[in-house]
Amino acid sequence: MSERARRTAAAGVLACGLLLAACSGADRSTDDRVGGAAESTGDRRPAARRIEQLKVKVLEALPHDREAFTEGLEIVAGTLYESTGLAGRSSMRAGPPGRKPGVRTALPAPLFGEGISVVGRTLWQLTWRNGIAIERDARSLAELRRVPYPDEGWGACLQRDRHRLVTSDGSARLAFRDPGTLASRGEVTVTEEGRPVTGLNELECVGTAVYANVLPTDRILRIDPATGAVTASIDASGLLHDDEIVEGSVLNGVAAVPGTDQFLVTGKFWPRMFRVAFVPA
Repeated sequence: MSERARRTAAAGVLACGLLLAACSGADRSTDDRVGGAAESTGDRRPAARRIEQLKVKVLEALPHDREAFTEGLEIVAGTLYESTGLAGRSSMRAGPPGRKPGVRTALPAPLFGEGISVVGRTLWQLTWRNGIAIERDARSLAELRRVPYPDEGWGACLQRDRHRLVTSDGSARLAFRDPGTLASRGEVTVTEEGRPVTGLNELECVGTAVYANVLPTDRILRIDPATGAVTASIDASGLLHDDEIVEGSVLNGVAAVPGTDQFLVTGKFWPRMFRVAFVPA
């Protein structure tokens, strides 16, 4: 073979090699687009939603029983419902906000009262580690029945649009339950910037959001229950004077004021309750 022929053949081989490499690259690119679609799409997903930083703006201070170890708080049709804890001192109360409860009933020891939620003409009152939940008449607070409740009872609220109860047990978990039987309907882990948030306690459902006290802090979280993501962190510190703080007097109690964007907040052994708005920090 002449020198010119060898050069021509070599050039042909090189061209074929480049062509094969290009085709192979194109195939890999196509494979990446099809087989790796989730990864490529993931790179183009919008950044995580920024968590709003809010604080409480006090609109009014109301009296509160400083002997009440508050565990649950809710307002329905102008009536403030409050559940209190501690074995031998637990109770269920109802009356106008800021006034002495017109109706009150005690829980016999060793029951430890916890979160509450009104469901139509009845309400549920959880217990801490007693293995039961109590259904009561919402008007008289009379006990109607007790049902097994295997989890620790902490907080509870009703998502009316989804017709389900949301409950907490002090972990990072929110559980969804049938409002008539308390049977499980699933759960979600609450995360803040991807990290689980433990200590979820008293709950309040407002529209599609769930608000939760974080024990034993002065924080309230707004949570998207569909994903468990925290959408707002609310600083509720500084509400009490130093001489009003006693051992165990932590923030615990958040209730939306119907028809407004306001809330009532209080705590265990707090002498006052506050009507507040959540505003930018």
